[in-house]
Amino acid sequence: MTDDALPSRGQSRHVGAPARLERLLLTDFRSFASADLRFSDEMVVFVGPNGGGKTNLLEAISLLMPGRGLLGARLSDMTRRGTNKPHGGWAVSAEIAGVAGPIRLGTGLTKDAAGRDRRAFRLEGEPASPKDIGELVRLVWLTPAMERLFEESASARRRFFDRLVATFDSAHPARLGRYERALSERQRLLNEGTGEPAWLSGLERIIAGEGVAIAAARLQLLECLRAEIARDGPWADEDLFPRADLALEDGLEALLCGQPALLAEAEFERALAAGRMRDAEAGRALEGAHRSDLKVRHKAKAMPAEECSTGEQKALLLNIVLSAVRLISDAKGSAPLVLLDEIAAHLDEVRRDALFAALESVGAQVFLTGTELSAFGVLGSRAQAFEINHSRAQLRQ
Repeated sequence: MTDDALPSRGQSRHVGAPARLERLLLTDFRSFASADLRFSDEMVVFVGPNGGGKTNLLEAISLLMPGRGLLGARLSDMTRRGTNKPHGGWAVSAEIAGVAGPIRLGTGLTKDAAGRDRRAFRLEGEPASPKDIGELVRLVWLTPAMERLFEESASARRRFFDRLVATFDSAHPARLGRYERALSERQRLLNEGTGEPAWLSGLERIIAGEGVAIAAARLQLLECLRAEIARDGPWADEDLFPRADLALEDGLEALLCGQPALLAEAEFERALAAGRMRDAEAGRALEGAHRSDLKVRHKAKAMPAEECSTGEQKALLLNIVLSAVRLISDAKGSAPLVLLDEIAAHLDEVRRDALFAALESVGAQVFLTGTELSAFGVLGSRAQAFEINHSRAQLRQ
């Protein structure tokens, strides 16, 4: 992560202009044969019965950013059933008004020369790299499945935090990919007992370098996010949105405390070499960036998030996500797109109205889903509403 990727504590702050999604087009995506939606407001609501296609629209928007999207699904699973295209499948394209002017971009499923599924990106009609797209489009999302985050495995919390890091540092996913590939190759050689020491040393050098860089990026975001959470804001009411206390444990972060990155790399590389026999017996590397866990506590109660009530856990997660949105706006000069699936469910009217007020205050374009429009009544004419049913979208007047 570059030094100017995030604001320092003494740096002046500002609310960035939103990157506004103005048009979304789908072809053979999930349950949609086609769709063409135009958005004019900062608050957009998709309402309709369960199974009508609301979450499919949020997933399509999430794919405008590199990665596996809001549901983490396989590329082939996103193609509409019954579609038979020899050279590809689904496609999503969009028109976005950004701080640098209008952007036309698209992504979709295609095939490589060997016939394997791959995802392609286009920017202004020309092929583009995931890093190019990641610099232009930033998204933050929250789904019902994520509300169990504090009770799930460390890997789920790590993926959640790495997605936040990627919104600040578009090189982070590539680092993770290089790290995981080298780690997997090292483990294969250890399992087979065929690795030459020099070859293993080369892989361990890559693992150490990328692993420490990953840990440094996570720590930088952690520090800035902690400071953001501590700020006063529309969700500073501890009764409505309890502040989250964040920490990273069990990975490489401790190595970076009190020593330069190069020394941390050397120390981790030595640990990998010394642990070859142990990792071969375990069938996995027992140390590294892949072991990090995001620990969250209810700050006012000094209570681990996993011991809090379901409502408190959802409020803590909202505190993290809303703080991240505001931090992105300050750091990048443009608010991210925010996707909130079934966010009003299980929130009382007071918390629901406070949440909508907080969302409006961050200056981001927000897409929300729900089964009843009445849950979003406080927004009134400030929200653009679409009725979604049988994978058809109708603008409500």
